[in-house]
Parts: sequence; structure tokens; C-alpha cells
Amino acid sequence: MTIEHPHRRELDPLDVAGFLRRNPDFLSGYPDLALTLALPRQQGASTSLASYQLEVLRDKTRALSRRLQELMAIAQDNEQLMVRVHAFTLSLMRAGTLADTLSRVVATLTEDFHTDLVRLCLHHPVTNFQADWLKIAARSDPGMRPFDEFFAAGEPLCGRLNPDKLSFLFGQHGDKVKSAVLLPVAEQGLLAIGSHDPNRFHPGMGTIFLKLISEAVLVAMSRYGEAHAELP
Repeated sequence: MTIEHPHRRELDPLDVAGFLRRNPDFLSGYPDLALTLALPRQQGASTSLASYQLEVLRDKTRALSRRLQELMAIAQDNEQLMVRVHAFTLSLMRAGTLADTLSRVVATLTEDFHTDLVRLCLHHPVTNFQADWLKIAARSDPGMRPFDEFFAAGEPLCGRLNPDKLSFLFGQHGDKVKSAVLLPVAEQGLLAIGSHDPNRFHPGMGTIFLKLISEAVLVAMSRYGEAHAELP
């Protein structure tokens, strides 16, 4: 059964035209509708609508152009970073000792990756080798407790570190570190990179290249038996 509404009638073109005249801003809320309208090829009232359609298309083109430029810049940055990571890995492969390997890790990250501070914290001693950037601490060391959650996750950590972590890793330079990255090196320890720039490392940044660096360091260290020697 169909219920008829005696007071309802179909809209005719005059109704639509009258509505648009009373609401000249109507199409600004429905830009997709404006783009679908067929316009008569004549001067007059339709000219403003044609200009509006053209301007909408220009805005979309400008937005797509900006996005394309952003993507191209990101691609170029990633390409350069991949080249650095590849060179970093090759450098570790050329190292002949564990001490040489560790030195190359810190030197390359400092020079080629333009970092401010690099620290290696290992659970096992390195025979006849010491450096101000190398810290030896067993996994059971009380100073390592703030890193329990980090080691459990096994993923790079980016952002601002708590004062206890900064003090343990960077010592007197900890107050200068405004953002940092922690890279787990499996059972060997961790690699810390600190920056004076609070925006250099942040939680939302990508970690794929950081994982590649971490894995390269782990494999390079694992070639030497002394890397697995327990602390006395």
C-alpha cells in the first residue's frame, strides 16, 4: 500500500534555480557537485560557476603537485640513507678485530650520519680495549634496570630518554642530549645515539634503517668469540 502525500510535489527547474539564487554559496559545500554540472557555452551567469570549477581543479592540481614533491624528497632522503647504511655495513665487514669493529661503528655513525654522541654499552668485556664511548655492564647490573622494558621489546626506541637512562649512558654529557635512539644488539648489549636537537629523533620516525644498522652491528660482532665472554 502506497501512502500519498497530497502536499508534496516534484521540484521543477524553477524551484532549483530559485533555491540557488537564494543560496549563492550552496556549491561551496558541495565542490564535487559543481564539477559534475554541464555548463552552456555562453557568457553570463554561468561564467562564475565555470571559474569556480576551474579554481577547484587548480587547487587539486596544486595539492597533488605539493604531495608529489614531498614524496620525491622523501625518496631521495631514503636513497641517500640506504647508501650510508650500505657503506656502514661494508666497513664493518672489512674490520679485522672486535675492537676495530666497534671503533668503526662509532666513527661511522658520528661522521657519516652526523650524530652528536654515540655510546656502546656491552654486557661482555673487550680484551685490551677501552674507549670513552664504550661502557661495559652486565645485564644484571643495577644501572641496566631502567632498560628492562627496552630489552624485552627488542625494538629501536626513539625520542627523549629519562634522566636515569641519559646519566647511565652519556654520563656528564647526559644533560646535553635532547633526543636519542636506542638500538638493541641482541645478547651483546645496546647502541645509543644522542642528539642536541630535540626534534632529531622522535617516536613517530621510521625504524627500518635503524633495524638494519642494529643487525649489521650484531652480525659483525658475532664473528669474534670474545664478544660472548662473560664478565668475571
